[in-house]
Amino acid sequence: MSIEIANESGVEVDTDAILAVARYALDEMGVNPLAELSILLVDIEYMAELNHRWMGGDGPTDVLAFPMDEGSVDHGPGEAGTGEPALLGDIVLAPEVAAKQAAAAGHSAADELHLLTVHGALHLLGYDHAEPEEEREMFGLQNKLLQAWRASRKTG
Repeated sequence: MSIEIANESGVEVDTDAILAVARYALDEMGVNPLAELSILLVDIEYMAELNHRWMGGDGPTDVLAFPMDEGSVDHGPGEAGTGEPALLGDIVLAPEVAAKQAAAAGHSAADELHLLTVHGALHLLGYDHAEPEEEREMFGLQNKLLQAWRASRKTG
């Protein structure tokens, strides 16, 4: 799996861990190993601009996901895929927003960035949380992936 990451946020983060959790989540979801993903970490001002331009939101958000090639994503054994490598898209993270949310939630900024990375990856795979049933499914899967990834890091 080809994952590119660029930290343009001005905040020091563990990009190796972000890459690892993204790779783990996509592998667990049965995404084609030749798929490509881009992760960009940005500052609050740029995230606010993206949020306004693409989502109609005000102010910065924590994560945005921009799918590129939804039709060719291999969702695993349950759904037929084309077998072609997919350009999944881009995940954009705002570490400063993540740090504020982490403090409010009582965990580390790194944990929040890992959660947001998995959240963004699931959005790229077509998951959403607009409806209560979708939210339960997506957040349940997100938590399962994060717990399994954390457990794998402790034993590995």
